Amino acid sequence: MVRDLARDFAAAEIAPRAEHLDRNREFPYEIVAKLAELGFMGLPIPEQYGGAGADTLTYALAVEELSRGDASVGITVAAHTSLGTMPFLMFGTEEQKQAFVPELARGERLWAFGLTEPQAGSDAGATQTRAVLDHGQWRINGVKSFITNSGTSISGGVTITAITGTQADGKPEISNLIVTAGTPGYSVAPGYDKMGWRASDTHELSFTDATVPEANILGGRGEGFHQFLTTLDGGRISVAALSVGLAQACYDASFKYARERTQFGRAISKFQAIQFRLADMATEIELARLMTYKAAWLKDQGRDFRMTAGMAKLYAAEVATRAANHAVQIHGGYGIMEEFPVARYWRDVKIGEIGEGTSEIQRTVIARLLGA
Repeated sequence: MVRDLARDFAAAEIAPRAEHLDRNREFPYEIVAKLAELGFMGLPIPEQYGGAGADTLTYALAVEELSRGDASVGITVAAHTSLGTMPFLMFGTEEQKQAFVPELARGERLWAFGLTEPQAGSDAGATQTRAVLDHGQWRINGVKSFITNSGTSISGGVTITAITGTQADGKPEISNLIVTAGTPGYSVAPGYDKMGWRASDTHELSFTDATVPEANILGGRGEGFHQFLTTLDGGRISVAALSVGLAQACYDASFKYARERTQFGRAISKFQAIQFRLADMATEIELARLMTYKAAWLKDQGRDFRMTAGMAKLYAAEVATRAANHAVQIHGGYGIMEEFPVARYWRDVKIGEIGEGTSEIQRTVIARLLGA
C-alpha cells in the first residue's frame, strides 16, 4: 500500500513538475509539505516520536518510487531520514530524541548531516573541523562541504563531525555535535551549481567560533567515528533504492519511446538492437532491486546488513548509470534534449556513484567485509 501510494503520488505530483524544478534549481517545498502530510518524511520513525513506524523495506520501497518521479525529491527524503533523523534515534539521549525527532518525523523541519569537508571526503577520518569545550559550551571552527538539506527555509540544523580532543593512542577524538539553524557563527553559503539533483538543496557550511551547549554532543564523546560509519551503512540502502527508482524511470521512458518512434517503417522496439538494450536494462534493474530489498530485510531482521548494503548501493548506482546511457542512446538525438526526461536522468545518475561513499569506497568496504 505504501509503495502504491508513493508511486501514485510520484506520477501525479512529482514527475509533472520535475523538469521545471530542475531547470530552475527550485527546491520542492510544496511537494515536501504534501509528503509530510502523507507521512513519508518520517516513514521508518517509531510512532512514539511522531513517525509512521514502518520498517526499512517499506521505507526503501517509498524512496524507490519517489525517486522514479524525481531523484531530487528522493534524495531530499532519503538524506533527511537516513542521515538527518536516524542518528538521533540510534545515538541520542531520550531528551535529544524528544527535542528533535517529532518535528523532523512530521516533516515540519529538515535536518542535515555534516561529514564531508574540502579535504575529508572518502577519507572521512581526516576531519579538520574542531570543537573545544569552554565553560560548558562547544566552540566550533571548520567547514563542511556538499551538505544536503542544510539551507532551506525549513532546515532545522545539522549534526556535524568534529575533533573534540585526542585519544589515548594519539589519534583524533571525533564526536558528533548538534548545531541548530541560527546559531551565531554558523553560516550557510549559497547553493552549489550542480550538474544533477538540481532541485535538491546542497550547501557548504562554515563555523567560526560557533557555540552550542555541552549537552549538544550526540551520544558519548569520542563516538563520532563509529556513529557516522553506522549512519552511512543504513543510508546506503536508501541511496540504492534511489538509484533503482531512477534506473526504472530510464527504462520506463525508453520502453515508451521505443514503441512510439518509427524508423524504416516500424517501431524501433521491433529491432533487436533496441530489444537487447531494453532486456539488459530490465534484467539489471531487477537484480539491483532485489539486492536493495535484501539489504533492507536483513536490517529489519537485526542481522549484519553492511556488506549487502554496500553491494546494493554499488550495483544499483552503476546499473542506473548504464540504464541512463541506454536510455539516451535509444532516444537518439532527442536523448540529449533537455525537454526529454532522459537527459535529466543522465545527469542525475552519476551522483549515485559518488554520494554516501564512492563506488571505489564501496568496493573497499565490501573487500574488507569479505575478509580480503
